[in-house]
Amino acid sequence: MPRQRNIVDAMQKPANIPLAEKVRPQNIVDILGQKTLLKEDALLRNMIERDEYSSFILWGPPGTGKTTIARLIEKNTAHGFCYFSAVLTKIQEVKALMERADFLLKAERKKTIVFVDEIHRFNKAQQDAFLPYVESGAIILFGATTENPSFEVIPALLSRCHVFVLDSLEETEIIEILKRALVVIQKDIHFDDDALQELATRSGGDARKGLNQLEMVCRTASRGEKIDREYVLNAISTTSLFYDKQGEEHYNLISALHKSLRGSDPQAALYWLARMLEAGEDPIYLIRRLTRFASEDIGLADPGALVQATAAKDAVHLLGMPEANTAIAQLTIYLATAPKSNAVYLAYNAVKKDALATSHLKVPLHIRNAPTKMMKDLGYGKDYKYSHDFQDSYTYQKCFPDKMQEKNYYVPSAFGFEKEIKKRLDWWNGLKKRQLERESPDKVVRKSGQREVTDEK
Repeated sequence: MPRQRNIVDAMQKPANIPLAEKVRPQNIVDILGQKTLLKEDALLRNMIERDEYSSFILWGPPGTGKTTIARLIEKNTAHGFCYFSAVLTKIQEVKALMERADFLLKAERKKTIVFVDEIHRFNKAQQDAFLPYVESGAIILFGATTENPSFEVIPALLSRCHVFVLDSLEETEIIEILKRALVVIQKDIHFDDDALQELATRSGGDARKGLNQLEMVCRTASRGEKIDREYVLNAISTTSLFYDKQGEEHYNLISALHKSLRGSDPQAALYWLARMLEAGEDPIYLIRRLTRFASEDIGLADPGALVQATAAKDAVHLLGMPEANTAIAQLTIYLATAPKSNAVYLAYNAVKKDALATSHLKVPLHIRNAPTKMMKDLGYGKDYKYSHDFQDSYTYQKCFPDKMQEKNYYVPSAFGFEKEIKKRLDWWNGLKKRQLERESPDKVVRKSGQREVTDEK
């Protein structure tokens, strides 16, 4: 009895296959751009050549060869092979396949390779469904993702997979791929070197994007036409920025912006800011990060930094985008060129540690609030000294808990306004020292590390 053809068998193969699919490499030696990953005796290459696999994840930017490697394995393996798209596959389908793979292992001792494209789009429940079958050996899991697996793949599954990192292609490699594609296109048109270079540059290391743009240019060109850089620029009128607001690149760029600001490099800071803004980043997110920078990395070295950040936030709300882009740029330049100090940041981290360790200590009676007669009778506020009643509007009284030594958490830097703050602190500390010497002439004040303590003579 002849095999019944299913709907996929009966469908006619599409005539207009995308160029990227037509030129997809069929042999491992034809894959460009991953010299380290696919070199002789490399782990992945050995797996492919020996057809002996353990589970792995291919992590890299779009158009770097992840699907090509999977297709190459599918073509050459003796194992069963199943392809999943995380975008289209439902959890019921995943579970059905796992049960089938488990049956094949027990009945026929055959393992099944399961390739999951865009595995980061599978939720936790879907990823969990693979785990027992990976452990039992029923399936060998191959995943492909453009997102950092550390964040997007559940730890239990990630620990059972080797992660292979694919790099963006070099422009020379993109050009070589484009030249191979021109042979397949078989249209009497001629690209000069500058035209191919422009396509390679605009691809951003993404071979698929480069091929799609090449196909677009060829489609508009007449037979026999010579294609130069100007023709390419006219044919490809828009440029999309390489940025993913939800992915790792988002965090890479905000990190680059933050570190450029900290390094007092306004030019680089403006560049990374523009990369994010022009790619559609939420301006309020950027304002939040810049406001944090104003207190973490500048602090009281320039108190105006936090004021500028708040003003930029108001400008964004008032103007909206894109008109507010210059307000954010103005703030960026201000922060990059301001004096830097992390003294406030260090002070809070230090005091946070002590606050958590000493939260059981009570507020001293003399600085407690006493709004009622009963509280006054209990000693709340007793012997409190009102600073304004004394010379220089100052008198020393211990404000730390009774059972805790006084400490200096905030140590101003020698930059910007903190130089003035240091002068003020030195003046207040001088008043304190002289008062203690007057009140207890048999005691002296000495500094010990970040503490001021009193010793008996």
